[in-house]
Amino acid sequence: MFGHSYARRRHIPLALATAALVQGFAFGAAADSTMPVGNSYDLMYENGAFKHAPRADAHAPIGVMGDHIHGQGELMLSYRFMNMWMQGNQIGEDNVSPDTIVTTVPNRFFGAPMQPPTLRVVPTKMNMNMSMFGAMYGLTDRITLTAMLPYLDKDMTNITYKGGIGTKSLGRFSTNSDGVGDLSFGGIVGLYEASTEESDEHLNLGMMLSAPTGSISEKDRILMPMGRTPIVTLPYAMQLGSGTWDLIPSLTYTHRMGNLSFGGQYRGIYRLENENDHGYRLGNLNQVTGWTAYEWAPWISNSLRVAYQNLDDISGIDPNITGPVQTANPDFYGGDRADLLFGVNLIGQKGVVCGHRLAGEFGVPFYQNLNGPQLETDYRFTLGWQKALGDCK
Repeated sequence: MFGHSYARRRHIPLALATAALVQGFAFGAAADSTMPVGNSYDLMYENGAFKHAPRADAHAPIGVMGDHIHGQGELMLSYRFMNMWMQGNQIGEDNVSPDTIVTTVPNRFFGAPMQPPTLRVVPTKMNMNMSMFGAMYGLTDRITLTAMLPYLDKDMTNITYKGGIGTKSLGRFSTNSDGVGDLSFGGIVGLYEASTEESDEHLNLGMMLSAPTGSISEKDRILMPMGRTPIVTLPYAMQLGSGTWDLIPSLTYTHRMGNLSFGGQYRGIYRLENENDHGYRLGNLNQVTGWTAYEWAPWISNSLRVAYQNLDDISGIDPNITGPVQTANPDFYGGDRADLLFGVNLIGQKGVVCGHRLAGEFGVPFYQNLNGPQLETDYRFTLGWQKALGDCK
């Protein structure tokens, strides 16, 4: 759903090239893989003595957030770049063409001035880039405080059909919005921990609040079926925030045994207000994911993850968001999606890169069931950096 006008085939090589560059980074000048295996750390021999070296698989795949806690006084900083590309439309599980949409799908606003009986503007692709800046601080050995602030950049390309009926194209146009999203903050509590020389097991509860710092008043110029090009309030998908205070709970389980690790997480987003200042409320989100990872050497691990999400449609309506386009209809949001994701975690073991963690994850959906005509997700990609100041002691 999020897209610059360039074709998606240019995105995938970029993602693969980035992953290759990361994997070739100088993290390989690392620990000896024959050293004894610990829990969150491996032992490494350097300068005539053993020292702790952080494990590559001590964190979940980079697309999973809020999975771990830190020791008292430890600070971790992080940055994630996330990209999602969407192209083509679905109704339920079925693909649907723009021509079909504009000749069969009713326009919710029909009857108002200049509103045709069916939809006449159809999104064809959308690209979303998000930079997520994060910090975690160990208040105690069991309670970690955390905060995250996103910066979003969204582009949507649409095709406009001429007049009130028919399948003659009038032209294409793109809209853009960018800016700070919703700030989230809260804590993660360690509920259970069991560690031995051979295994490491954790159960953590996260409880976050999301503040409505992202704009819900973004505007841009569009092309209407009669040829007008007004500046209007952009549809819900192009806004930068929810406009409401939201609760984000999570429950994460992780278990490491030697070089093998696995885990799972539930994460939700629940809207705490009936509506925002513009008269609507985004749908609640429920996500479940599970993964397994293998540490090939202390500095590198690979992961395989399955993720499922259910998103409710939007309740209420913004009176400023109208028009013969599917993205103006609150009922045409939400649905179910399941993804398969492959990841790599790398962490420096000594020298200036010690404790610096680089990770990437690439995923594609294998199931989508979407409400109404809606852009389908083609892939998502995450690249991240993390550094805990307590690593490499």
